[in-house]
Amino acid sequence: MGDVELEKKQRKKADVRRETKKLKKVEGVGLHGGERTAVVEGTELKAEVREILEEVEGGKKAKAAKKKHVGPKPRSKRYQEAAKLVDKTKTYPLPEAVGLVKKTSYTKFDGTVELHLNLNPNTLGDKNPPAGGFRGSVSLPHGTGKQVRVVVADDAILKDIEGGKINFDILVSHPSMMPKLAKVARILGPKGLMPNPKTGTITEDVEKRVKELSHGQVNFKTEPENPIIHLMVGKVSFDDKKLIDNTNAILDAVGRNKIAKATMTATMGPGIRMQL
Repeated sequence: MGDVELEKKQRKKADVRRETKKLKKVEGVGLHGGERTAVVEGTELKAEVREILEEVEGGKKAKAAKKKHVGPKPRSKRYQEAAKLVDKTKTYPLPEAVGLVKKTSYTKFDGTVELHLNLNPNTLGDKNPPAGGFRGSVSLPHGTGKQVRVVVADDAILKDIEGGKINFDILVSHPSMMPKLAKVARILGPKGLMPNPKTGTITEDVEKRVKELSHGQVNFKTEPENPIIHLMVGKVSFDDKKLIDNTNAILDAVGRNKIAKATMTATMGPGIRMQL
């Protein structure tokens, strides 16, 4: 009986050798230990041949590919707990919205309070994206809580930029300096740092402008393709009055009649719809 079984195994191995000679590249053949196998498209292996090859690769059947998650990534438990505190069908008065934003902020660091405004395209005229763009500036009574580095363009700053050093958040320039800054426009432009008269960063009185920008004045503009504005209101650590004052300043600067929907949120927190 032992000889019969041995002969069967030898015949199987002989069949495998014959099959592999017919193929240019067959799974498991001609590869060194540890290398992955491949099969030429369109080739077919007999069942017994594939069985022998699987035994060579470890005697285990190929595992089914792990299915990738489809759809939005599940939110964290902390986010889900915070979201339960917000009624998505309700619009909250500003004082309630501010209190709820602070309550639903669950980050360990001092989170940022953001305001997202959906504007009514019918009120923007030719400034409705993508035909144009609605923009402006506002001085926040209590600042944003973030230190803003504002510098005046000069030869030293220009040299730093050319050397790849950008140690500022806003660059203010006198009109006479613009021809020199044109040399680094390709560096500053993509970063949104190129001085522009529309944002008030090209001015005759640079010192005054630096003071304004350093004390809470921020610029805003709609997205390139949508009438939506995103602005920083302050920090979660601000008291309620500061956040309310800053928010009202933004709403007045944009124009309440232009706003279709306003949503306030803390960093990584759920959105809270506000009453206008």
